[in-house]
Amino acid sequence: MVNSEMVADLYHKMLAELSRVVIGKDEIKETLILALIAGGHVLIEGLPGTAKTKLAKTFAGVIGGEFKRIQLTPDMLPADITGFYIYSSDGNSRFVAGPLFANIVLADELNRTTPRTQSALLEAMEESQVTIERETHQLPQPFMVIATQVELGGEGTYPLTNVQVDRFLLRSASEYASKEEDKQIISNIDNIDEPDIKRVISPDEIKELRKMAKQVVVSPDIVEYTTTIIHSLRSDPDTLVAPSTRAGISLFKCSRVLALLDGRDFVIPDDIKHLVLRTTGHRIRVKPEAEMDDITPAMILERTLEQVPIPKLEI
Repeated sequence: MVNSEMVADLYHKMLAELSRVVIGKDEIKETLILALIAGGHVLIEGLPGTAKTKLAKTFAGVIGGEFKRIQLTPDMLPADITGFYIYSSDGNSRFVAGPLFANIVLADELNRTTPRTQSALLEAMEESQVTIERETHQLPQPFMVIATQVELGGEGTYPLTNVQVDRFLLRSASEYASKEEDKQIISNIDNIDEPDIKRVISPDEIKELRKMAKQVVVSPDIVEYTTTIIHSLRSDPDTLVAPSTRAGISLFKCSRVLALLDGRDFVIPDDIKHLVLRTTGHRIRVKPEAEMDDITPAMILERTLEQVPIPKLEI
């Protein structure tokens, strides 16, 4: 059985510590915690100055991990991210680890670098390792990439490939703060600029939460509901690129974590509905003619949820 008191205590401590430094952004905070426990990566889209870096750095402090930020630029090479070997005149070599070797890696403005350099993250995100000159190097655990991207179509941007986007378990949007949030930020800027971040969860506790999440029951009806949503999106007339099986896996994994954080040992349809945009929206590409009619992935998802029957669970 799920130890709901332990989970709730850790969850609220993490949220409270994050909120001491970052005002608002509740959905992104939840997204980061979901991804941490589910063992995935997060893509954050947003304008400059919306606390993306601050949130990622604070999150690393909350889990007691090492944080590294990579500012992506068009002239960056894969070795600038993964690392490289230095060879001496006597034939010996020494590996110099890149910034990818950390617990929380912020890949800032990922779509400002070339697809070649973007692809340096693929093996790391999929297998928590990098291979350089035939040598495989394991990345520290827990390992999590938090990537941001700027507005598409801007000067010097390279759209993320479908393969790259598919590696992100979840996506969230970072919007401008509300007027009330801005007032709180400005009034507390001295504490926010130099926060004393406390670690509230250990690597062992993260491993335990991951084990507990795997014990959460996902009924066949919920699996059927999930796969029906994914396959309905694939047959939607406005969809150019549809979600892969990874989208269903993301929904499955994240819904278990969401149930766990809510004190349940079973997943309900509302968990799926709550997460479907964050797990699936970034995996959808709309046909050009539909885009001209202002059709968005969120709109396609909304009408799909309206069409797919919601299962009734016997509890």
